[in-house]
Amino acid sequence: MKVEEKGHTTIIKDTHGNFSHFIEKLTAQFNTYKEQNLILDVTNDENLHIDSLLEIKDLAKKHKKEKKTLVLVAESIDFHKIPDYLLVVPTILEAHDIIEMEEIERDLGF
Repeated sequence: MKVEEKGHTTIIKDTHGNFSHFIEKLTAQFNTYKEQNLILDVTNDENLHIDSLLEIKDLAKKHKKEKKTLVLVAESIDFHKIPDYLLVVPTILEAHDIIEMEEIERDLGF
């Protein structure tokens, strides 16, 4: 895992290409990141499937309860099949845009 902080957002990159192991580590370290918006970069995981994304469901819900945004960056996913509880985009720039929009929505009370 490679961790980079930028303001109110933490970017965590999976450097091993093992999504299950990556999510286990993040779940174990939830308290470390619960006050930050998270961008999870899993572009190195070429074997990532829609079914694998179910593993992040609990982590995504916990993060949302903390009023923070969790965005997954993946390139090899059919974006039309993403479950509603997940935010998945193809680039880090788009992930930052999503976080900014959600921050504005929270500030306005939505």
